[in-house]
Amino acid sequence: MSKDNAPEIVLALEIDDHALTDRLAALLGSVAGLRLAGPGEQAAATIVARDPRVMPDDIALTQRELDVLALMAEGASNKMIARQLGISVHTVKFHVGSLLDKLDATGRTDAVAHAARRGVIEL
Repeated sequence: MSKDNAPEIVLALEIDDHALTDRLAALLGSVAGLRLAGPGEQAAATIVARDPRVMPDDIALTQRELDVLALMAEGASNKMIARQLGISVHTVKFHVGSLLDKLDATGRTDAVAHAARRGVIEL
């Protein structure tokens, strides 16, 4: 219990960037009524931050697929993506199809939503 008899909130940090973890721990360590969880300790809440450059293990996208996906997330058409990346529209369609398969998506919007939820891209 904290000084004012309110229950303590136990918070865990799951952050890939060790410097950021240290900074957050220093800031949060001084908040009244809040305690950081120790290793293996159950927490009421967890702050999770993953390196956006690290692809989830079960999704293996090529750099070109990531480029196409980023442009899809911006709402670019196949023709616009082709121009931007200097590839043919046919090649863009191939990459979009591959993305739909790999992300188990039903369409372009669904692929972007799946990718964002899985941490592949940030919106």
